[in-house]
Amino acid sequence: MTDQHLFTEDNIDRQLESAPFTLGYYTLHFYTERGKPVNRVTPAIEEFYLYPSGGTLRDKTFNIVFYNSRFDTYRGFKPPHLSRSKTG
Repeated sequence: MTDQHLFTEDNIDRQLESAPFTLGYYTLHFYTERGKPVNRVTPAIEEFYLYPSGGTLRDKTFNIVFYNSRFDTYRGFKPPHLSRSKTG
């Protein structure tokens, strides 16, 4: 199984399946180097925030570190939390 903390679009998808959705963003975790997400194992894993209403991934100070229209609801992205089964 691939390490989901490597920064790739596939791992964004994997994490989105179970990531908490709060206040309009998903909380994701990736290996980092100098605060940027990287596609290799490093000693540090940091938290990032994916805002689907814009397709942007932001760091802990909310600076944009990544944009992809694939994750933008205005471009057709369907947020996974809307299709998760509801319990209760």
